[in-house]
Amino acid sequence: MPSLFRVGSYLVFFWSNENNEPIHVHVCEGVPSAGATKVWLTSMGGCIVANNNSRISAPSLLEITDIIAAQHLMICDAWKRHFNITDIKFYC
Repeated sequence: MPSLFRVGSYLVFFWSNENNEPIHVHVCEGVPSAGATKVWLTSMGGCIVANNNSRISAPSLLEITDIIAAQHLMICDAWKRHFNITDIKFYC
């Protein structure tokens, strides 16, 4: 489970087995769990919240998604390295 970065007490990460899904990250407070909030990355450099299973407050989630969007290239590079791929599949 590669940890990418922290936003305050929230951890942004992805699992090692993402089942060939489009690029996305998970966000949780504390220990990562399968029910963590999921955020898709878009081909245009933004992101979309797929679910907020971690029940992150709206203001915190907005801050986190802004930072995820700002780190889009870094996340894409980490995804490529971790999964040993050259092309990324985006949600949209």
